[in-house]
Amino acid sequence: MPLFNEFDTGLVTGTKTRKDAADLPWHQHPTFAGVSLKHLVTGAETDGRFSAHLVRLEPGAEIGDHVHETSWELHEVAEGSGECLLEGRSIPYAPGLVAVMPERAPHRVKAGRDGLCLLAKFVPALL
Repeated sequence: MPLFNEFDTGLVTGTKTRKDAADLPWHQHPTFAGVSLKHLVTGAETDGRFSAHLVRLEPGAEIGDHVHETSWELHEVAEGSGECLLEGRSIPYAPGLVAVMPERAPHRVKAGRDGLCLLAKFVPALL
């Protein structure tokens, strides 16, 4: 299973905060099995303007069809492989890829055989 290396163990810092990412807990996704989230930056820290989350999918795990009614979402693929289906269009996920999901755009993400790790950012904040 891929790890996030620097993202998972580095620092989250800003004008009002400094925290070690390694100290932040992983949370199982409440709906999708095999998907874990680490909340690096939440809306509570940005007055609701944006949030940033590490997302880890086990091999073959899937974040099923969903939309974000009021937020844009940006994925930066860090490790592993997979596929995003965005409004019916297939986008192969590999390290270095950046994908943008507009608000209300149906999408889903499925990890490949090695799993998938990405940094997901939401504007405005998801949490």
